[in-house]
Amino acid sequence: MKLTAPSFEKNHDLLMPGLYAATDTNGIATFDLRMKKPNAGDYITPKALHTIEHLLASVLRSGREGKNIVYFGPMGCRTGFYLLTLRLSYGEVLDLLKESIAAALQLNEIPGSSRRECGNCLEHDLEGAKRELEAYLQRLNTL
Repeated sequence: MKLTAPSFEKNHDLLMPGLYAATDTNGIATFDLRMKKPNAGDYITPKALHTIEHLLASVLRSGREGKNIVYFGPMGCRTGFYLLTLRLSYGEVLDLLKESIAAALQLNEIPGSSRRECGNCLEHDLEGAKRELEAYLQRLNTL
Protein backbone atom coordinates (compact mmCIF):
# COMPACT_ATOMS: atom_id res chain seq x y z
CA MET A 1 0.00 0.00 0.00
CA LYS A 2 1.35 3.39 -1.00
CA LEU A 3 0.99 5.92 1.80
CA THR A 4 0.89 9.48 0.52
CA ALA A 5 -1.09 12.68 0.57
CA PRO A 6 -1.51 15.07 -2.36
CA SER A 7 0.52 17.75 -0.56
CA PHE A 8 3.47 15.34 -0.24
CA GLU A 9 3.52 14.84 -4.00
CA LYS A 10 4.50 18.49 -4.60
CA ASN A 11 8.17 19.34 -4.93
CA HIS A 12 8.55 21.51 -1.85
CA ASP A 13 11.91 22.81 -3.08
CA LEU A 14 10.01 24.65 -5.83
CA LEU A 15 7.18 26.10 -3.70
CA MET A 16 7.26 29.80 -2.94
CA PRO A 17 4.99 31.81 -0.63
CA GLY A 18 1.57 32.26 -2.18
CA LEU A 19 -1.84 30.66 -2.49
CA TYR A 20 -2.26 27.29 -4.15
CA ALA A 21 -5.38 25.31 -4.97
CA ALA A 22 -4.31 21.86 -3.79
CA THR A 23 -7.23 19.49 -4.41
CA ASP A 24 -10.95 19.47 -5.09
CA THR A 25 -12.85 16.41 -3.94
CA ASN A 26 -16.62 16.05 -3.69
CA GLY A 27 -17.12 19.83 -3.81
CA ILE A 28 -14.55 20.51 -1.10
CA ALA A 29 -11.58 22.54 -2.29
CA THR A 30 -8.32 22.50 -0.34
CA PHE A 31 -6.15 25.62 -0.50
CA ASP A 32 -2.51 25.78 0.53
CA LEU A 33 -1.79 29.14 2.17
CA ARG A 34 1.97 29.03 1.88
CA MET A 35 3.38 31.84 4.00
CA LYS A 36 7.02 30.70 4.05
CA LYS A 37 9.31 29.01 1.55
CA PRO A 38 9.61 25.34 2.58
CA ASN A 39 12.93 24.08 3.92
CA ALA A 40 14.43 27.59 3.93
CA GLY A 41 14.99 27.78 7.68
CA ASP A 42 12.47 30.60 8.21
CA TYR A 43 9.35 29.19 9.87
CA ILE A 44 6.37 30.65 11.67
CA THR A 45 6.99 30.42 15.41
CA PRO A 46 4.68 28.03 17.27
CA LYS A 47 3.12 30.91 19.25
CA ALA A 48 2.43 33.03 16.16
CA LEU A 49 1.13 29.97 14.27
CA HIS A 50 -1.32 29.20 17.07
CA THR A 51 -2.50 32.81 17.19
CA ILE A 52 -2.96 33.03 13.41
CA GLU A 53 -5.09 29.90 13.62
CA HIS A 54 -7.35 31.56 16.22
CA LEU A 55 -7.52 34.88 14.36
CA LEU A 56 -8.24 33.62 10.87
CA ALA A 57 -10.43 30.68 11.86
CA SER A 58 -12.62 33.10 13.81
CA VAL A 59 -12.77 35.76 11.10
CA LEU A 60 -13.33 33.26 8.28
CA ARG A 61 -16.06 31.30 10.09
CA SER A 62 -17.93 34.42 11.18
CA GLY A 63 -17.54 36.25 7.87
CA ARG A 64 -19.66 36.47 4.74
CA GLU A 65 -18.56 33.01 3.51
CA GLY A 66 -18.63 31.34 6.92
CA LYS A 67 -21.11 28.71 5.76
CA ASN A 68 -18.60 27.64 3.10
CA ILE A 69 -15.60 27.28 5.42
CA VAL A 70 -15.02 23.61 6.24
CA TYR A 71 -11.66 23.86 8.01
CA PHE A 72 -8.77 26.23 8.63
CA GLY A 73 -5.65 24.97 10.36
CA PRO A 74 -1.86 25.01 10.44
CA MET A 75 0.63 22.91 8.53
CA GLY A 76 2.84 20.88 10.82
CA CYS A 77 5.92 22.19 9.01
CA ARG A 78 5.02 25.73 10.17
CA THR A 79 5.19 27.21 6.66
CA GLY A 80 1.48 27.98 6.33
CA PHE A 81 -2.09 26.79 6.65
CA TYR A 82 -4.74 24.71 4.92
CA LEU A 83 -8.14 26.14 4.12
CA LEU A 84 -10.93 23.79 3.03
CA THR A 85 -13.99 25.37 1.44
CA LEU A 86 -17.28 24.47 -0.20
CA ARG A 87 -18.11 25.94 -3.60
CA LEU A 88 -15.49 28.71 -3.56
CA SER A 89 -13.19 29.36 -6.52
CA TYR A 90 -9.54 30.35 -6.32
CA GLY A 91 -10.43 33.98 -7.04
CA GLU A 92 -13.14 34.02 -4.39
CA VAL A 93 -10.75 32.53 -1.83
CA LEU A 94 -8.03 35.02 -2.73
CA ASP A 95 -10.43 37.95 -2.22
CA LEU A 96 -11.80 36.39 0.97
CA LEU A 97 -8.30 35.93 2.40
CA LYS A 98 -7.31 39.51 1.67
CA GLU A 99 -10.47 40.74 3.37
CA SER A 100 -10.14 38.34 6.31
CA ILE A 101 -6.48 39.07 6.95
CA ALA A 102 -7.22 42.81 6.92
CA ALA A 103 -9.98 42.20 9.50
CA ALA A 104 -7.72 39.98 11.62
CA LEU A 105 -5.06 42.69 11.67
CA GLN A 106 -7.58 45.02 13.33
CA LEU A 107 -8.14 42.67 16.27
CA ASN A 108 -6.54 43.61 19.57
CA GLU A 109 -7.52 40.43 21.36
CA ILE A 110 -7.13 36.78 20.36
CA PRO A 111 -10.52 35.08 19.97
CA GLY A 112 -10.96 31.88 21.94
CA SER A 113 -7.71 32.21 23.88
CA SER A 114 -8.89 31.97 27.47
CA ARG A 115 -8.03 28.92 29.54
CA ARG A 116 -11.63 27.70 29.22
CA GLU A 117 -11.62 28.06 25.42
CA CYS A 118 -8.10 26.99 24.43
CA GLY A 119 -6.07 23.87 25.18
CA ASN A 120 -2.78 25.80 25.19
CA CYS A 121 -3.80 29.30 26.25
CA LEU A 122 -0.26 30.33 27.24
CA GLU A 123 1.17 29.80 23.76
CA HIS A 124 0.07 32.88 21.80
CA ASP A 125 1.84 35.82 20.17
CA LEU A 126 -0.50 38.47 18.79
CA GLU A 127 2.23 40.82 17.56
CA GLY A 128 4.18 37.99 15.91
CA ALA A 129 0.99 36.74 14.26
CA LYS A 130 0.23 40.20 12.94
CA ARG A 131 3.73 40.52 11.47
CA GLU A 132 3.29 37.20 9.65
CA LEU A 133 -0.18 38.16 8.42
CA GLU A 134 0.99 41.55 7.17
CA ALA A 135 3.81 39.92 5.19
CA TYR A 136 1.44 37.31 3.75
CA LEU A 137 -1.13 39.95 2.81
CA GLN A 138 1.58 41.82 0.89
CA ARG A 139 2.35 38.58 -0.99
CA LEU A 140 -1.34 37.98 -1.75
CA ASN A 141 -1.62 41.51 -3.11
CA THR A 142 0.92 40.61 -5.79
CA LEU A 143 -1.07 37.63 -7.08
